[in-house]
Amino acid sequence: MNRFRPLLPFLFVFLWSTGFIGARFGLPYAEPLTFLLARYVLVLVLMTSFALATRAPWPRDARQTVHIGVSGLLVHALYLGGVFTAISRGLPAGITSLVVGMQPLLTAVGAGVLLGERVSPRQWLGLVLGLAGVTLVVASKVGDTPVAVMLIPALAALLGITVGTLYQKRFCPHFDLRTGAVIQFLPTALITGLVAAATESMHIRWTADFVFALLWLVLVLSFGAISLLNILIRSGSAVNVASLFYLTPPSTAVIAWLLFDETLGVAALAGMAIAVGGVYLARTAAK
Repeated sequence: MNRFRPLLPFLFVFLWSTGFIGARFGLPYAEPLTFLLARYVLVLVLMTSFALATRAPWPRDARQTVHIGVSGLLVHALYLGGVFTAISRGLPAGITSLVVGMQPLLTAVGAGVLLGERVSPRQWLGLVLGLAGVTLVVASKVGDTPVAVMLIPALAALLGITVGTLYQKRFCPHFDLRTGAVIQFLPTALITGLVAAATESMHIRWTADFVFALLWLVLVLSFGAISLLNILIRSGSAVNVASLFYLTPPSTAVIAWLLFDETLGVAALAGMAIAVGGVYLARTAAK
């Protein structure tokens, strides 16, 4: 496992980036919270069965259980709910990813205040370069789009992933990934279900595209990417982990180009290079 550990951040970025692609496939056939509720329920069924079959250990005290559940509400319910709602309301995935891409800067500030982590000038430079690169990538794809109202759920997503990363690093960095996922997704499903019942029709068109998107988000994102995120939070600093999110918009742009033939201009390619350089600076400065 140690031989492949340096590759885990890159695998995480790739898998996390496909979340926007899954949303693009599935959202035409279900409202955002209904889509997410179906995803959470399926994750709970599969992961609970897996945890019980493998006799995975559960947290030893109620306080740890509560901390894990709260981190799940922030990282899953608030973040994913905000992202999917923003895209469903017409906010381009590029702008959504740019808003969420501001997370490393907020995390750097929060890490210093809440976790006592020192953020070096080189890390700050890397984080600023990463934001500049992300901005170039997205600006080259979006153009002039009125987004004032649609930004609200995206900003909620930014708040969720930022606070959730810091909260998990501070209060529950170590837990079994199998039982921890059950504890995280259970309150997430309950809250999402209540809000969906109050605000949506909860109707799903079970097309092949929707089933593919649902299975991809469950198996690849909820199992693969979230497990990798928990491993990275456990083993690295909050700033180091957060800097990886700068690579999501460029990675998403490449995947969209491969799958949907979306063109990449010179500005987008330059932005990707700057973002990669910024992440490299932020991560190597912390080692």
